[in-house]
Order: sequence, then structure tokens, then C-alpha cells
Amino acid sequence: MAEAKPLRCVEIEPSHPARAAVIWLHGLGADGHDFEPIVPELALDPELAVRFVFPHAPSIPVTINAGMVMPAWYDISDLGPRGRHDDSGILRSAQAVETLIAREASRGVAPERIALAGFSQGGAIATHVALRHPERLAGLIALSSYLVGGESLEAERSDANHGLPVFQAHGTQDPMVPYDRGVHLRDRLRELGHPLTWRSYPMGHQVCLEEIREIGAFLSARLAG
Repeated sequence: MAEAKPLRCVEIEPSHPARAAVIWLHGLGADGHDFEPIVPELALDPELAVRFVFPHAPSIPVTINAGMVMPAWYDISDLGPRGRHDDSGILRSAQAVETLIAREASRGVAPERIALAGFSQGGAIATHVALRHPERLAGLIALSSYLVGGESLEAERSDANHGLPVFQAHGTQDPMVPYDRGVHLRDRLRELGHPLTWRSYPMGHQVCLEEIREIGAFLSARLAG
């Protein structure tokens, strides 16, 4: 299979030549600019030299939104935990993220210095890739998210990323991705032996300042050295 063309991305370069990277996937209907404003709020030490990569998902018809065309990592037909997932769309987006990881490696950032992050649907893809990527990564951040491809995970998970540290957070009042779906992902990650920092906040489908500060601390620890 030919290597996929890299997705269009918003990129924020560090003040020093990049030695680490965070690839951060937005949620359904948003774009790569969605989380761009939080970078200064993470308060990372400039010496970490972290490049932030915020890819734009392709625009596709989304069944649950009456077929409206919008940025999405894969089609969604059912919000329930047992709904059928768009397996071909998940695979396509996973391959696109793998291409971005490879591009960072070509720019001198080793995989063990790359963290994957995502919100909601973007977090589902980030998790899918991180647990299967064949080289050790720095960490995973899954925000207001859930598990896709869980049936194949045991067979497909990567030895290199066994025990990968994870930061996961969810709003207890989330009307879009119910809290129990976040708890299900949390429990599955723990079963698989991942060191997990779990945070819940009294909020909806969003992020909050306390959460952003916690993410900053997680990234600082994972990308130091």
C-alpha cells in the first residue's frame, strides 16, 4: 500500500529546534485550530523544545448528523457503546496518524519523544494508534473519549507500547460521550497494565483550566530528558 499523503496540519514550533512532538487530534466537527490556543496554557518549559502538530480531519458525511459533511475521523451512525463503528474510516485515520509519526521521525524527533493526544473522536483514534504503534511512544492523552476497536485490541496491541503511560480525563456531565464510556476506557487501559492518570471534572463535553494544567504536568514528565 502506498504511503498516505500527510494530513494538513496546524503546527506550532518551539523556540529551539524541536526535540519532541505532540500530535493532537480534534473532535468531530472541529478542526486543527481547536486546541491551538491551549499551548501557552500548558506552561511547558521552552527547553523541552516541543513541536505541536494539530491535524485537520478530512470532511466526510456523518450519518448521525443526517449525512452532513463535516470534519470527522470516521463516520458515526450510533452514539451507543455497542453501535457499529466505521472500521474502514478508523483504519484510514489511524494510517494518517502513523504517517504523521513517521514524518516527525524524518524531522529528527524519535518516536519515544512523541506523545499522541486527542479529544472525543480524536481521542479514540489517538488511543487506537498509540496501543498498536510498533515503536515506543512517549505517552497518550485521551480527553472526553472512548474505546474503538476493542474487539481486536488484544491481538493487535504492540509489545513496544505495553505499559505506555496515559493521561485520561472526562466530564461527569458529558452529554455527548457519556461518562461511563470514559470509565470503560479507563478500566480497559488499567486491565492492560497501563500506568494511568485519571481525572474527572464536573463539566460537559469540554476541557477546563485545571485539566489543561494537569496535561501540562503529564507532558512535562513524559518529554523531559
